[in-house]
Formats: sequence, structure tokens, C-alpha cells
Amino acid sequence: MYPWVPLAVGLAVFAGFAQTYYLKIAFAQPALPLLVHLHGLLMSAWVVLFASQTWLVANHRVDLHRRMGIAGVVMVVLIPIVGSMTAIEAARLGHTPGPPALVFLTVPLFDVAVFTALVVAALLLRRRTDWHRRLMLTATLNLLPPALGRLAPLYLHLPGLPFAFGLTDLVLIGAATYDTLRHRRLHPAFAWGIGLTLAWQVAAVMLGSTAGWLRVAHWLTGTG
Repeated sequence: MYPWVPLAVGLAVFAGFAQTYYLKIAFAQPALPLLVHLHGLLMSAWVVLFASQTWLVANHRVDLHRRMGIAGVVMVVLIPIVGSMTAIEAARLGHTPGPPALVFLTVPLFDVAVFTALVVAALLLRRRTDWHRRLMLTATLNLLPPALGRLAPLYLHLPGLPFAFGLTDLVLIGAATYDTLRHRRLHPAFAWGIGLTLAWQVAAVMLGSTAGWLRVAHWLTGTG
């Protein structure tokens, strides 16, 4: 299902983090802490796993797909922990693209929470393959905003956050539209997944600059 998605996500992630992570030596970037490397390794491994799992299903290797799914279970435990820790540390140091660090902190925290929720739902519904595939797809596309948010100001001279959210939503809606036209109905997995994606994006923007959130952010980062 959608064999182009892993390639597109992989290219977007690589391009977005090329200067600051994958090719940082070529751009004379400073050394990164171990936590950032662990986060980068986990997220890169997820994209590779998603691509591998998609290829296995397309080639009718469901037996191997299920065995490799164990790695996905391990990663879905580690990703929210390491991702949240990395986001909080970046906010503490002021290393965020665009808005003030404590305001922006809602974005990676909400993103990793929704990604985790969608993957957990997909794993629970793994026997219902129609739900499983679409929820995994939606979860993986939710990894696009951090990469796209860095691409926009770097290459397109556009505000990062609106571009990242807008393009992610267009890709999700495009996938759902194609699926709907192909199967002559909107699958509930896409409806729930896209709805949840839009909800976290709106909530992150609205909540980020509130006094209540800033108190929480100061507490999380130890900067209060």
C-alpha cells in the first residue's frame, strides 16, 4: 500500500536534517549530545522499518513482516520517551526552529504523543489489516513536520511551522482521497487519523503561548 510513502518520508527527513545531523560534518556543525544521536537513530530506524514492512507486505512476506513487527513494538516504547526528552532538552537550550523555545515545545511533544497513539492503535488492530495499514501510514506521515519545518526556511524562505503543517495535511488528505476513490468510501482509519492530526496541530498552536502552558514548560525544562 502506497510504496512511494516510505521513499517520500525518507527523503524529506534526510533533506530536513541533512545540514544539522546526517551531513553535519560537511557543514561544520558542532558535535551533538548522545541524546540527540539516540533520537536520530530511533527515528531513522523507524523510517527504515516502515519501508521494509511495506515492501514485505507488497511481496507477500507477511510471516517475516510479523516477526519484524517486534522491532516496531520496541521502538514505539522508546520513541516517545527519547523524543520527549530530546524536545525538552532542546527547549531548555533554546534550540528550536522558529517560535520561542517554550512556546514551540508543544509541537514536538504533541507530535510524538499522537504518533505513539496511532502506532499503538495500529498494533492493537493488527489483525484488521485494513485499519492497521492506514493507521501506520498516518502515524508515519506525522513524522514529517519536524523535517518540513526545517526545509521551508532553509530552501524556500517560508515560515517553517505553517508550511510543515500544511504540507503534511495535504499529503495525508491526498492519500485518503486516493484511497477513497479506489475503494469508493472513506475508511474510518483515515478519518480518525486525519482528525487527530489536525486536532493536535491546532491544539499545539493555541496552547503554546498560554500562561498555563508556559508554567508547565518552565517546569519541564527546569527554567522556572
